[in-house]
Amino acid sequence: MNQLTTLNGIPMPAVITAAGDRAGVRFLEFFASAIRNPHTRRAYARAAGDFLSWCASAGVRSVTEVQPLHVAAWIERQTQAHAAPTVKQRLAAIRHLFDWLVTGQIVPHNPAASVRGPSHTAKKGKTPVLDAAEARQLLDSIDVTTPIGLRDRALIALMVFSFARVGAALAMRVEDVYVQQRRLWVRLREKGDRRHEMPCHHTLEAYLHAYLDGTGISDDPKGPLFRTIRRGTGQLSTTPLPQANAYAMVRRRALAVGIGTAIGNHTFRATGITAYLKNGGTLENAAAMANHASTQTTQLYDRRHDDISLEEVERIRL
Repeated sequence: MNQLTTLNGIPMPAVITAAGDRAGVRFLEFFASAIRNPHTRRAYARAAGDFLSWCASAGVRSVTEVQPLHVAAWIERQTQAHAAPTVKQRLAAIRHLFDWLVTGQIVPHNPAASVRGPSHTAKKGKTPVLDAAEARQLLDSIDVTTPIGLRDRALIALMVFSFARVGAALAMRVEDVYVQQRRLWVRLREKGDRRHEMPCHHTLEAYLHAYLDGTGISDDPKGPLFRTIRRGTGQLSTTPLPQANAYAMVRRRALAVGIGTAIGNHTFRATGITAYLKNGGTLENAAAMANHASTQTTQLYDRRHDDISLEEVERIRL
């Protein structure tokens, strides 16, 4: 049993080991089977590892001994070090894990079920957003005489014009760009493995055509759409572009063009949604295009009121 580790290479928590082999297998199955999204899996693994290690340090000998009081005390500690959304996510991870252990008959009840997390209401997201002129400037600044330039422009444009999450964009295969009704479409696999298809904006269509034709990857339909560059050649490899590399690219491109906003990959999703709404788009259609389950989520990306606030601030004249 001591040889077992989690999917992320974290040693098996002592309180799980103490509950026996069945508990260890069930614990690993939670991350392998119940959590499909790799980002969620990593976040849940960190939360579970931290909580169960804390339990061991608090004198809990086995996962079967964990009580609501232990969860509540750990959550209280979390609120001192993390923002409310992070604490709520960590509590959700513990609840989900213990639900899995209950159904697997490892523990008799879920000790996190009755524990309340910190209250948090968000009416506006924290993702930095570019205005239309900055986004246009960034796209126009990219040198597209090279494969890397064609790739970077196509990736940024995809996130802006289709509201795609970076994870869904980087998971695309070449065949996920296709023609339908004489128009180019994109196929995205969003959270929960939900398939989402939408037609391309004419600018995105032009950039994707340029990327596919200029790099020759159209002949590899099952290969990744966005790829790394082979070292020393300047040519695309067959390896999917990692999310960290995409983030570094975005930061590098922004700094090169003099954009001071600390943008990231998610910036382009919020930028596209805000631009769409500013030009008369509806919140309901924006939610459908972004594949949001609720318009409340879409509203977090709507920064139209930022301009109004700035105009009002400028009324203060001394």
